[in-house]
Amino acid sequence: MSQHKSLQGPRGLVVKRNVLKRFERVELLKKRGQWKEGDRVVGLKKTEPAI
Repeated sequence: MSQHKSLQGPRGLVVKRNVLKRFERVELLKKRGQWKEGDRVVGLKKTEPAI
């Protein structure tokens, strides 16, 4: 579903998300060394998006 043009900002829908998708959380945890290959992807630790 699309959003009406009057509700969009001047540059369209450019919004910083504060919720990561599962694959993004896994990538972030891999970089931090908190997730190893073979670990479960269900019940991941809470993460803050990298700035």
